[in-house]
Amino acid sequence: MGMPTTAEFEAELEHERRREQTRHTLRNTIFALLTAAAAAVLVATLIFPVFRIYGTSMTPTLTGGDVVMAVKTSKLKQGDLVAFYYNNKILVKRVIASSGQWVNIDADGNVSVNDQLLDEPYVSQKSLGDCDIDLPYQVPDGTVFVMGDHRDVSIDSRNKQIGPVSTDAVIGRLVLRVWPLKDFSIFK
Repeated sequence: MGMPTTAEFEAELEHERRREQTRHTLRNTIFALLTAAAAAVLVATLIFPVFRIYGTSMTPTLTGGDVVMAVKTSKLKQGDLVAFYYNNKILVKRVIASSGQWVNIDADGNVSVNDQLLDEPYVSQKSLGDCDIDLPYQVPDGTVFVMGDHRDVSIDSRNKQIGPVSTDAVIGRLVLRVWPLKDFSIFK
């Protein structure tokens, strides 16, 4: 075996350069993908949490299998859909009243806040539901009073088991339904 020719040496050198370039490109691509995935997880966890709906307490507004996106905020108002922690679970309900307001619910399920009857077009069937609190009820400081839209099955602030929800337990206000695509919508 003799010495390689200049052409063979240059061809082998070019082959090695291409292999090194391929390794470099692959390494950079993997790094970029991992960085993008980590950023997406951080955004989804810290800024725009995403949840899948289970159960029927929010029908007809939300149904089992819906995937929704929330935004972290401390500014909650009446009618907002919120996700919050309760016993290591995430629940979704609607804000009915805030700290200091008085909530009253009559036997037919009509809800009043500070003696003003609420217009609730999102509720298809009113019901007093599972209510074991003394009415009228004043919402304590630092909490919100929440109810599900399917009033006869929802366990919510009407029940001492859950009660008013601390604003510290609120994960965020729902802003989008992203799945199923045919039901894509923005929550106002």
